[in-house]
Amino acid sequence: MDVDTGLLLEYGWVLLVLIGLEGILAADNALVMSIMVKHLPEEKRKKALFYGLAGAFVFRFVSLFIISYLADVWYVQALGAVYLLYISINHIVKQLFVKKKVHEQKAANKEENFWVTVLKVELADIAFAVDAILAAVALALTLPATGLPAIGGMDGGQFLVILTGGIIGLIIMRFAASKFVNLLVRKPGLETAAFLIVGWVGIKLAIYTLAHPEIGIIDKSFPKSTGWKLIFWGVLILIAVLGWFLSKDKSEMTDAEKKELMHE
Repeated sequence: MDVDTGLLLEYGWVLLVLIGLEGILAADNALVMSIMVKHLPEEKRKKALFYGLAGAFVFRFVSLFIISYLADVWYVQALGAVYLLYISINHIVKQLFVKKKVHEQKAANKEENFWVTVLKVELADIAFAVDAILAAVALALTLPATGLPAIGGMDGGQFLVILTGGIIGLIIMRFAASKFVNLLVRKPGLETAAFLIVGWVGIKLAIYTLAHPEIGIIDKSFPKSTGWKLIFWGVLILIAVLGWFLSKDKSEMTDAEKKELMHE
């Protein structure tokens, strides 16, 4: 086996790992994004996801050039955590305490909220992306140099493998978000469970923020520990399973239930 073949195999393996990492992270990211675009008409949901993720791609590309600064932007995740917890709590409080008449204004505001929705999708991805980018860079920097021209302060080969993994991750996220939107439309009762998951993802970001070296409230190794990962995924799956079994399919609803849903 010559050196070039070994190098290609090594880069190929790291790229596969990066795609797997991005795919796993895409699950909760996509759910959050599907919640953000669900209120739009069907033909506009795909556009909102496309524009939002296009902006997210630009952010990820640019961030590779300024990666040395990203380690210090803990406040991006802090703002993301606060925002996700806000929309989760806000939805659940409205469901429990606010009368349905309040929701009637939503339809009138859908059109004007399109670009606001796009912006929210972009900001959500930025909040999620910081750790994914740092993890990808840490993994790629273990690869041997290829001799390609340096890009963004790192070896050209390392840069390209990170960029490729990130692009594939965004594509996975885009299609996963579309699937989640369709599922929420088919089983409307899942929406509350979905917002609970959004809040839980907000707590996940809050944990990462509190473990940041500049904050230091939680040990920095905790968010990456097996115990925390088991807790996070265990709770997320439990919420999803309970939501699934407690939610009726739209096709099984009575006419009265469908009319009630339309007014929410």
